[in-house]
Amino acid sequence: MTSELVVDVQPKEVSIALLEDKSLVELQSEGRNLSFSVGNMYLGRIKKLMPGLNACFVDVGYEKDAFLHYLDLGPQFNSLEKYVKQTLSDKKKLPQITKATILPDLEKDGTVANTLKVGQEVVVQIVKEPISTKGPRLTSEISFAGRYLVLIPFNDKVSVSQKIKSSEERARLKQLLMSIKPKNFGVIVRTVAEGKRVAELDGELKVLLKHWEDAVTKIQKATKFPTLIYEETSRAVGLLRDLFNPSFENIYVNDEAVFHEIKDYVALIAPERAGIVKLYKGQLPIYDNFGITKQIKSSFGKTVSYKSGAYLIIEHTEALHVVDVNSGNRTKNANGQEANALEVNLGAADELARQLRLRDMGGIIVVDFIDMNEAENRQKLYERMCANMQKDRARHNILPLSKFGLMQITRQRVRPAMDVNTTEICPTCFGKGTIKSSILFTDTLESKIDYLVNKLKIKKFSLHIHPYIAAYINQGLVSLKRKWQMKYGFGIKIIPSQKLAFLEYVFYDPHGEEIDMKEEFEIK
Repeated sequence: MTSELVVDVQPKEVSIALLEDKSLVELQSEGRNLSFSVGNMYLGRIKKLMPGLNACFVDVGYEKDAFLHYLDLGPQFNSLEKYVKQTLSDKKKLPQITKATILPDLEKDGTVANTLKVGQEVVVQIVKEPISTKGPRLTSEISFAGRYLVLIPFNDKVSVSQKIKSSEERARLKQLLMSIKPKNFGVIVRTVAEGKRVAELDGELKVLLKHWEDAVTKIQKATKFPTLIYEETSRAVGLLRDLFNPSFENIYVNDEAVFHEIKDYVALIAPERAGIVKLYKGQLPIYDNFGITKQIKSSFGKTVSYKSGAYLIIEHTEALHVVDVNSGNRTKNANGQEANALEVNLGAADELARQLRLRDMGGIIVVDFIDMNEAENRQKLYERMCANMQKDRARHNILPLSKFGLMQITRQRVRPAMDVNTTEICPTCFGKGTIKSSILFTDTLESKIDYLVNKLKIKKFSLHIHPYIAAYINQGLVSLKRKWQMKYGFGIKIIPSQKLAFLEYVFYDPHGEEIDMKEEFEIK
């Protein structure tokens, strides 16, 4: 199986597509100006106590106050709180955590009213992004995640991932980390650290300790509340960190600055693999070039087709996701209804596992498979679903089929499920129902080009249009494109983009910034 990553960097967002054998299996996207990401730390201020919930609401700068439960304060909350007070009171010298006295653990059956007060400053970390009507979910048990290790201040334990099965390797890693970690810091050793040398682990530990020192310095200098004290690495590297696997064959990036960031990161964690990071310089949009745009258009939406005419219907509700499996107009199996149902259901299990990763669906997922009478076939379906979900990095739990033929799945949810709208609004009538003659569309484009070149004096730009329109403009020896270039200059580039609707168009300057050429009636 070949695995590739494609990174699309746009002015407003960064998205990463993971391809396995050229098939899209994961798609992650984040706005470049998004400030409420999982892992970010804030020095926030408590706005309201909720004794009934044994929780409080904390102001971290989001429009809705973030939620912090008493049990999420963490056992070492007293030690952290004392250290934060010392840091805020002494503006000249940073207190040393290695010399700090660790206070007793927080009582498990305590109350938020006896521990916190309104207006108090607390260090918190986002563990779940804002979802629907809810604000971010917080914890005060802060941690700094790296590729191999997770650093936890005010904790003196070393824990090793349960997925490392070898007892000798577990003992080696535990002993190694106990010998190199500073006092009053705890460490969780991640699965990918298996077999790694001391130099690699020590190098990452120093990087994580530097993150802690930088965060403490920001706490000391804080003059307003809330304030961001630690931000996860750049969007592209942050998305890449959990996705990266040394078995990747290629990582393509379409932005030079991000290309260097990713190459430096890969060189740090896997020096021998730095050559797989490649800068994409093609004229076509990077997702179009690798066939990702078409897969996005066909894989999202309410109805998803898979092999032989069968399809899934996926509905999202506030409480859960519901998936219905339909055989559609596929050819019936010669061995009868039971064999036909099994074949459709196994195909649905393959596609559903892909859809869960692709859409990052979380919470409760209920799947209505086609009814099967034989217990052996129901067990086959359950085992197939479990095997397919082994590649999923999110924590999940799968129950066997119920008496009603329903399968229940729970999957870890830390951000809203990705929803890509695959329907296209008519770009010419804008919902009015009547359009100008489509044969005049190229005349409209030429008038825009004329205005750009002769009025705005912009000589170099690219025009992104639907591939069918691009083919019409480029056809023939004396094409429309050639006529326009002869008339308005050779700075005009025609770029086909599968992302656009049939008569939609977008102008971009040489730096990739959009030139808004919409007319008044188009905006209304």
